[in-house]
Amino acid sequence: MSPLLCADIGNSHTTIGLLDAGDVVDHWRVATDERRTADEWGVLVKQLLGDSPVDAALRGVSVCATVPSVLHEWRDMLRMYHGDVPQIIVEPGVRTGVPVLMDNPREVGTDRIINALAASQLFGGPAIVVDFGTATTFDVVSAKGEYVGGAIAPGIDISLEALGRRGAQLRKVEMVRPRSVIAKNTVEAMQSGILYGFASQVDGIVGRMRAELRLSPDDLTVIATGGLAPLVVEECTVFTEHQPWLTLLGLELVFERNQ
Repeated sequence: MSPLLCADIGNSHTTIGLLDAGDVVDHWRVATDERRTADEWGVLVKQLLGDSPVDAALRGVSVCATVPSVLHEWRDMLRMYHGDVPQIIVEPGVRTGVPVLMDNPREVGTDRIINALAASQLFGGPAIVVDFGTATTFDVVSAKGEYVGGAIAPGIDISLEALGRRGAQLRKVEMVRPRSVIAKNTVEAMQSGILYGFASQVDGIVGRMRAELRLSPDDLTVIATGGLAPLVVEECTVFTEHQPWLTLLGLELVFERNQ
């Protein structure tokens, strides 16, 4: 079967993948540049597909986005460069099969709804999805596959950038595991504070959510996803699953539901 082109357009990065029946057969991660035009996106995607060993005769395209200006360019790009294949852009009115139990369902990011769908279908509920991106988001999925609600915290990169910018004697550092929690120099002290601080934040928020849901750890699936998840996931105690392509897999599910 020809692959499906899926794109998760985030605030900082756009994850693009080729999917075939639940398998991510190729993938790329590029910067989400709001200055990039439809033609530039078209050339970029065409080059990525051309360099891929996977047959690039697409059976369709499925897209979700949190950046309206970039989504506008993607709409034009898809019309001009891939107008001959079925397309799904996840937005209000598109069938996801996920009831959104929020005060204003339209304000929930489409990527979070897609993650809820994928979590429910792949792992079952109840579940919590922790997505490590520009922001760290926590999304709760009920046993019935409903999007119950969640929490949003500053992401790892944002926190590091803010610390380096606002601290007079601090600077940007590479986010790697330090030698110990009790650091012996400024660089490792920043790494320790960010890495173990975020791990404790995740464990703490998930623990509070689990208590509010009145569930035991054995009754709840906790899934890590997002580009920055590998930095933190091993330092957390709450995760039962790590699925880096959760959003792409959800985009394939939505595409199939709307055909």
